[in-house]
Amino acid sequence: MVRAAGRAGLGNTTDTATASGGPRPGRERTVTVAYTGGEERRGPVTMGQANMIRCILRDEPLHINNHDVWPVPAGTATEQVLDALRALVVRHEALRTTFPEPATNASRTQVVAAEGNFTVRLLDHDEFGADPAHYAETVARRARAGRFRLDRDFPLRIALLSLRGAPAFVALSSSHAVTDGSALAVLHEEWLALLGGAGLPPVTALTPLDLAAEEATPAGLRRSEASLRYWKQIIGTGPQEMFAEPRAARTDGQQPQLTLRSLRGARALAQAAKRTGSPSPTVLLTAWCTLVAHRAGQSTCVAAAPLSNRSRPGLARSVNTLSQDALLSLDVRGPSFDAVLRKAWGAALGAYRHSQFDSVRLWEAIDETTFERGSHFARDVVFNDVSGLTDARESAQGRHTRLTGHAPDAEQDVELDLEWGPLQVLPTRLLCFAYRTRPLLHLGMWADPALFTREEAETFLTGLVKLLEVVAYEDVPLASLTEATGVRPAERGGDWLRVDGCWTSPAAVADALSGALGGLPVHVATDDGSAPAPGGEHMTAFIASGGAPLTPDGAHTALMETISGPGPSGLLAPVRYVIVHDPPAAQGDSSAWLRQRILMEGNGRPRPTRDDH
Repeated sequence: MVRAAGRAGLGNTTDTATASGGPRPGRERTVTVAYTGGEERRGPVTMGQANMIRCILRDEPLHINNHDVWPVPAGTATEQVLDALRALVVRHEALRTTFPEPATNASRTQVVAAEGNFTVRLLDHDEFGADPAHYAETVARRARAGRFRLDRDFPLRIALLSLRGAPAFVALSSSHAVTDGSALAVLHEEWLALLGGAGLPPVTALTPLDLAAEEATPAGLRRSEASLRYWKQIIGTGPQEMFAEPRAARTDGQQPQLTLRSLRGARALAQAAKRTGSPSPTVLLTAWCTLVAHRAGQSTCVAAAPLSNRSRPGLARSVNTLSQDALLSLDVRGPSFDAVLRKAWGAALGAYRHSQFDSVRLWEAIDETTFERGSHFARDVVFNDVSGLTDARESAQGRHTRLTGHAPDAEQDVELDLEWGPLQVLPTRLLCFAYRTRPLLHLGMWADPALFTREEAETFLTGLVKLLEVVAYEDVPLASLTEATGVRPAERGGDWLRVDGCWTSPAAVADALSGALGGLPVHVATDDGSAPAPGGEHMTAFIASGGAPLTPDGAHTALMETISGPGPSGLLAPVRYVIVHDPPAAQGDSSAWLRQRILMEGNGRPRPTRDDH
């Protein structure tokens, strides 16, 4: 069943309830909550904090701030809610942290306050409307719009929504400099425990300052260096765009949400895990990557897995921002699904172990690697499995949460349901959140409409369920994926071919290079112009300068500016630039270009001098 409802999902920015005249509070006031009893501390920021601070200063608040909704257990008094929030602030240093440097600079210092205060908006309502949870989601999402002032603001904006005086929801937004989605899940669990009268054990997870100190040790620095090498190796050899294909023109990034809820999918996933002896998260990750690579026509799936950097015990329950990608590179070549599954655990573990790095140095390394390779690394695919957080929330709360979207009794007969939601602007081409894997499979997907029509997006998610249902009982040959899932590989006609592990079109590269050089005649050939072996070719660019001052370095730099911009998909720079004065009569004949008088040639990659080190 497919529906076109507008129910909100994680991270949506479209304020649908407000736009449609949703509930309004009848009474509103703001209370100030004082806290004391913490320890004052000061020190350097963590690598994850530094990464997010740069994003906060650069990106729109709606794109970078977090939000969450915490349903209040029935019978809870307002003072109990406020007392539990106060206890969390004293317990966790991140909630008492500011970054005292000018707002335009990326702070390198964090300060933890021993005491202070924060405010909570109390919004009392006579009615919530037909969908109270959706209304609470809208209030929390709306609070993301303002930019946090890192040098002074409390990092949570909190509203307590009540119904005729009875607290019903805490709706909050948070600064990504101190919390991520996992941290908010930990806070939610502990808040519920406090409301229930349970005592909390001492904090054993690393605080932000503790993590910063660990990162600065010789072992921490070695781990960061190893991460840089790992990323450079993947970016230097793997596909630069998972979806390099003729139809993949860059768009404005607006992508509709498609939500899958399926009891069939959950049953199949559990049975596949039982049959193969692999954990359910690994089976789901393998199925997702295998189907993505099949659709993209790639032999390797390169995907970001943001949540995976909490794999270490000291970080699993840390209230902190650990928002650095684990970069997964899974080789999907092999005879069958089980063969790929056997490689998936090692690939995932390698990604998790290399997700701690200095983001400034990482992007410098990426820029150096891609300039040398002649490519632009695109974070096309993101897979974020938060199902463990959802399970923990439901265990603590005993009923549905914001992530689930539906009450459990409404899901007993959801064999396979698809629901379209609002648009969101995203810097990816295919994003998936795995919210739940039991008792039903609950996925949220955002797919670029330039790559997936709505019908194709629906086919992809239902195809994923079909794949799980097949591998639940038997291995599946990869050659039969189209038949098994209904998902067809990308179509690439004309001169599209693999060059240096990437799909590209020499004709498109020639057009881009000519445009970057003001319309000079350009011809791009593979190798020496003869038919190369698949996957082993390189490209040479022939340029007729007409006597204009042009060097291979200048040509490469001009092309790289186009490749790294919002231009067409699948551009890759040649490894050699040959500059002649005039084009031959037969401009499509590589041998004719070689007979022209060569003015200059080279790879266009300037070698660093001694002063550059």
